[in-house]
Amino acid sequence: MHGPLLALLTALFACRVLGQALVAFAGVSWLPPMPQWFSGVIPYPALLIIQLLLLCLMFKITRDTWRGNGTFAFVRTGWSGFLIKFSAVYAVLMVLRYIFSMILYPEMRWTGGIIPIIFHFVLAGFIFVFGRYHQAMHDG
Repeated sequence: MHGPLLALLTALFACRVLGQALVAFAGVSWLPPMPQWFSGVIPYPALLIIQLLLLCLMFKITRDTWRGNGTFAFVRTGWSGFLIKFSAVYAVLMVLRYIFSMILYPEMRWTGGIIPIIFHFVLAGFIFVFGRYHQAMHDG
């Protein structure tokens, strides 16, 4: 169960990375414009590199857990609790980010600038599922 969920979350994040790249480099007009895709905190070229590295890591974690072997498949004491708690904090921070964004930038209500927030929830979900995998393997 964990492998397919991790694969789905990885695929969703890959769609986000691809969508943003299509807007940035191919000028695709049927997707939201570039300002909707990121906050501008990190320049896009650097962000793209980070996203691609993150996708590689997500793919490796997914492959290892799906197969039940590999670096990320081995149960490590303390990982499950840390990952589950971290994912919860991450998700709460994204809820707060959304609330403060809507307060500070009322012109963006309700959907303006939420693409990054939505995909941070995807990443939080990935971390949560990975934590649950380690919990299930530990409790096994």
